Amino acid sequence: MSTPDKVVDVTIDPASLANVAPGTGNLPERLEHFHDLALGMFIHWGLDCLLGTVPSHWMIGADPRLVDRFIHETPGHFAPGDFDAHRIARLARQAGMRYGCFTTKHHSGFCMFDTATTDFNVMRTPHARDVVRQYMEAFREVGVPPGLYFSPLDFLWCHQRKKLLHFMTPDVVPAGNPDLMGYNLAQMRELLSNYGPIEMLFLDGPPEQLRELAWQLQPEIVVTRGAMETPEQHLPDTALPGVWEACCTIGDGWSYKPTNDTVKSGTDLIEMLIRTRALGGNLLLNITPDTEGRIPLEQERVLQELGTWLFFNGEAIYKVRPWKVQRDDNIWYTQSKDGQTVYAFVTGEPWPHGHFGRKTVILPSVVTTERSTVAMVGQNGLALEHSPEADTETRWQQHEDGLHIDALRTYRPYDNRRWPNPVAFRITHAGVANGR
Repeated sequence: MSTPDKVVDVTIDPASLANVAPGTGNLPERLEHFHDLALGMFIHWGLDCLLGTVPSHWMIGADPRLVDRFIHETPGHFAPGDFDAHRIARLARQAGMRYGCFTTKHHSGFCMFDTATTDFNVMRTPHARDVVRQYMEAFREVGVPPGLYFSPLDFLWCHQRKKLLHFMTPDVVPAGNPDLMGYNLAQMRELLSNYGPIEMLFLDGPPEQLRELAWQLQPEIVVTRGAMETPEQHLPDTALPGVWEACCTIGDGWSYKPTNDTVKSGTDLIEMLIRTRALGGNLLLNITPDTEGRIPLEQERVLQELGTWLFFNGEAIYKVRPWKVQRDDNIWYTQSKDGQTVYAFVTGEPWPHGHFGRKTVILPSVVTTERSTVAMVGQNGLALEHSPEADTETRWQQHEDGLHIDALRTYRPYDNRRWPNPVAFRITHAGVANGR
């Protein structure tokens, strides 16, 4: 199956769609729940995977003949024979992701769902299946609530009307094109009416009217980009006000790159997540399925390592909030929502396994009380494998320069006992040192 020689939009009456009343905004209780989730899987996938390019942005400045070729020819080659939404969903669950976010329509205008608004959609490809529905069903099956990405920009729509493609200029944004606004609103109605409850919505462009419609159709949806801070490809230096979400890639780019990609290590991802949570945000990590719908093995491996780390340390990441002090050099802090427990993540130099000896750390900002307890997260502190006589006790003392912790790491994720990733300590009923 291929796309028709000419892509034709279904006729839409903008007047019947554009008058969207103000919505409720993100409900406080839903923001609280979203904040608890901590980590999400971003999935950028569309026709661009066939080119190995940045998604959509390559169209700006490109020869119009290439844009035509992309619109009319490339959909005929979209036949991902190995795409398995359930496998991606299982990886998300294994990696510790608590929600998903799939690119329903990027700036190119190609829709990865069954839509009545345009023939430039996945149903007019050899795949001929609603990928958004496949994603939704698979993620719900494994218990990871699905969310959606949607671009209000639409280079197909603009190209059909002979507009010079730019990014966020008045000539191409919906505010300057009532017909484009109506077109987007029609697609948003399809997405939020035909696929059940949506966890969150990422609007990658002017959100006006679209977010209001989303809150009308699904009052419990959380709009991220378009209603909160969403730093992209970087993390802030200090905590941001309110709930926020950082979106970052595992490799260099947002879409599949067959070569010249630099994939972050598992330790890199873990430390990004720690820093994000210490500063009060959620982390949305992007994967890039290839031309056959497979996740690049390098990305799958580092996500599995992230999941292993979260298996042992998840209590210090999920359902936590920033502490009064975010960090002491290489030590980052979070706290339980009730404020009774502080978590300290020790990054940098790996903590040795017990068979290689004990290690100490000083937490300058932490002051214990007579009610305090201190333990390494993820272990019981009572047994060291093959060494029943080992001294496994975690000891601590309060000094003027901070809390001194002397501990043995007894849990063993790797066969060789060498675990390069951060450890976390749980300190109950603690306060902040004077002057911090």
